[in-house]
Amino acid sequence: MRILLIEDDVAIAKAVAEVLGDKGYTVEMADDGQTGLAFAETGLFDLIVLDLTLPKLNGILLCQKLRQQNLSVPVLMLTARDTTADKIVGLDAGADDYIIKPFEISELLARVRSLLRRRSLPFAETLTWEKLLLRVDSCETFYDGIILRLTPKEYALLELFLKNGSRILTRQYILERVWTFDDLPGEDTVKAHLRSLRQKLKLAGAPPNLIETVYGLGYRLNPTLQSAV
Repeated sequence: MRILLIEDDVAIAKAVAEVLGDKGYTVEMADDGQTGLAFAETGLFDLIVLDLTLPKLNGILLCQKLRQQNLSVPVLMLTARDTTADKIVGLDAGADDYIIKPFEISELLARVRSLLRRRSLPFAETLTWEKLLLRVDSCETFYDGIILRLTPKEYALLELFLKNGSRILTRQYILERVWTFDDLPGEDTVKAHLRSLRQKLKLAGAPPNLIETVYGLGYRLNPTLQSAV
């Protein structure tokens, strides 16, 4: 899961990003509203954690602009204003939930999990394809009952494929979803991680073309195998 954190308080931003990163989320950070809006408009994020008071463009206006563009990504608003009126303004602007500063990290994580589950209910518990199964909540993956020992990047790759089914994913799309913007490697890195992932799947008994290469276009889960189950 990819989270955009828009927060101008450096200490809070670093602390939140570290906690989210430790839980397996990929986190991008922006410290002003305009930069945050530009990131959000890429459509690459599963959740936005948004401070209410930001330089250049405040959280209310930013949220309104997202909804005006029909971007449905969930928004968790951070606010130091503990009044009913301020909460209503945030929700009316399009925020899905809010949390009051200072907050407990456990509460923040619970709200993040809740919004991510709400965003895509079919993905909340398990993702499956052929004999492949991924448990989202526990970050466990199995092939025909055999657990796969994956690196974080391999897990993120497999989750991305399972969420997209037979849709063809380009190397650039994979890079933008699995790696951070400030740490984008070359496309050969995608090939290397896919090779390792395929090898682990093969060792568990999966057919070699479970993740197939569509030459000149990209990669996808093999729809023929899924339809045969």
